[in-house]
Amino acid sequence: MAEAPTSEQIEKVITESLVTFGADPDAISRDAALEELDVDSLDLAELSQVIEEQFGVELSASDVAEIKTVGDAIDLVAERAK
Repeated sequence: MAEAPTSEQIEKVITESLVTFGADPDAISRDAALEELDVDSLDLAELSQVIEEQFGVELSASDVAEIKTVGDAIDLVAERAK
């Protein structure tokens, strides 16, 4: 069985994705609100696809609606990827 990804691996993928969506790399932290990073619902839909491809974690629309910060996204994926 494959090892679960580490929080650092998840954070790296999410951070890189947010940068490709136009977020300022210097503004991205676990506490950064996605709204402050100008991440919109289309970006979140794309991010959920990246998460599914990279980690095999499928996020529902209600899961995505609960994600308010970068840390929320990292923690949710880490919890589900076990």
